[in-house]
Amino acid sequence: MELSAFFRSITEQDRSAVVVCDLEHTIIYMNPAAVKRYGNRGGASLVGRNLLACHNTRSGELINEVADWFRRSKDNNIVFTGYNKKDNMDVYMVAMRDEEGTLIGYYEKHEHRSLETAKAYDMG
Repeated sequence: MELSAFFRSITEQDRSAVVVCDLEHTIIYMNPAAVKRYGNRGGASLVGRNLLACHNTRSGELINEVADWFRRSKDNNIVFTGYNKKDNMDVYMVAMRDEEGTLIGYYEKHEHRSLETAKAYDMG
């Protein structure tokens, strides 16, 4: 089986939103959690649209600054972009690189700060 199927499954099962963009800021993928999270902004219909159109001018400038920083060095790969108090999560932009380390895109990553409430190994 092709490795990409495994990676796709990882994002499909993730409860946190994952939005993947190419270097022109076109949204090329949203996992189901992202489609749900951004449902009031268009959900799945956002795929194929420019991410910058979904943000105000200042946010667009910051996204461009981060993308430029990613381009400057193969070592520049993750930036904390803010804390979402309402959902108690940190938000990051993460570089995506090919086998040679060339920047091919980026994604938005959410990390929840809340402790898990499920019981360990509870499959019921």
